[in-house]
Parts: sequence; structure tokens; C-alpha cells
Amino acid sequence: MPELTIAVLDDYEAMSTAAADLVAEIAAANPTAAVVVPTGETPQRMFRELVRHRHAGAFDASGLRVHQLDEYLGIEPDDRRSFLGWMLRSFAEPLGIPLEHVVRLPSDGDVAAACAAYDQEIEGAGGFALAILGIGANGHLGFNEPPCDGSAPTREVALSEETLASNARYWGGREHVPRRAITIGMAPLLQARKIVLLAFGAHKRDIVRRALEGPMTPDVPASYLRLARDVTVFLDREAARGLEVGRA
Repeated sequence: MPELTIAVLDDYEAMSTAAADLVAEIAAANPTAAVVVPTGETPQRMFRELVRHRHAGAFDASGLRVHQLDEYLGIEPDDRRSFLGWMLRSFAEPLGIPLEHVVRLPSDGDVAAACAAYDQEIEGAGGFALAILGIGANGHLGFNEPPCDGSAPTREVALSEETLASNARYWGGREHVPRRAITIGMAPLLQARKIVLLAFGAHKRDIVRRALEGPMTPDVPASYLRLARDVTVFLDREAARGLEVGRA
């Protein structure tokens, strides 16, 4: 039976702290867990809270196996736009996670075959223990751009105009944003034993409401979170305003 918990906190800082506490608890219970880690601005405060836990001796992430959620195609790991590099700098390195525990998405050679093999390997290993996710303004999870339903596999994708515009702020303009990417698919994400979703700010209010209360539809890929086995959604009050679903 799917379980959906919505935790509404006063602000971004409180939301991030509560999410970090839950992630630390999950990691303590399974120190070698396979964890999907995003980039973007939303999880950064939570990452800093986890680092604070580590420095206080309350969190040991060194045994985790960390999977990148998505990546642009056609760029090298040392490119400033690399999501792998961003994840290493903001998450893996500050938490003392060895590089050999970081699992890159396949992006060379026959990408379609490599992605299919990736999904088979994840399924054979029992799936992800934890997937940490943000939600795009168009309802995407990772780079699972609409339309996309809950069965979509890990694959190469064309980025939507909305995503290109959103990512432009990271790299100094739309002309610097790669047009194609690779993403962990909806199917392996939804099969994770635990999903933590983070969203903050009034600009996410409409898509959060559509994902949690609107029709379950490929036009809002995040709406399929309601099929996942165990999801905790962390929101600040601005993102949660107007929601009618039950809250923690």
C-alpha cells in the first residue's frame, strides 16, 4: 500500500533540516544503501545540514553507494556544467564518500543498451534504498520531462524549453545549456524503498498541488509519486499553501 507523508515546515531552512534528519536516519539504518542524489538549488541546504551532522559525529555516509540522478549528454566530468561534478562537490566529497562508491549514469557508446543494462543491474540489486528528488516547474523528476508516465526507463531525453530556460540561470544563459541529457527513469525511481521529495517557494506551489492533488497524468510526471511505496514530501509554507491533502 503506497504511503505518502507531507511535512510542512516554516521555511526553507527548517524544511532542509527536517529532511536531513530523515536522510541521516535512513543511512544509519542501512549504511551501505544505494542512494539517488540530485543537484540543483533545492537540496543544497539539506546537504550542508548532513555535513554538519557528519562533523558532529552523528552521520557517517562513507559506506553509501551514490547514484547520480541525471546528467547532460556531450560534456566531460570536469566541465563546469557537469551534474556529476556538482554532486561530487556538494555531496560526496564533503561527506567523505569515496569516488569508487559513486555510480555514474551511462553516457558513452550505445546509450540505449547501456541504460537498459543499468536498470537491469539496479533491479537485480534490489532497487534503490533511497531516492532524493526535487520537482521541476513542469512536474519532471530528474529529467523525466512530460509527457512521461511511471513506466519510463532510464534513457536519453531531449530537454523541454521550460527546463532549458530554468537551467540557464546556472550556466550564464540559455545558450550554454546542453539540449540533451540522460536520466534515471520513472520506473526505477518509483520502485525505490523510500523517496524524499523537496520543494520550496511560491513558484513551486502550483506544480506541487498538481502533483499531489491533481489527476495522475503523464503531463505531470511527479503525479506518479502517489504509486510509490513510501514517499515523504518536505515543503515550506509557501510551496504548501492551498494544499488539501493530509500533512504530517
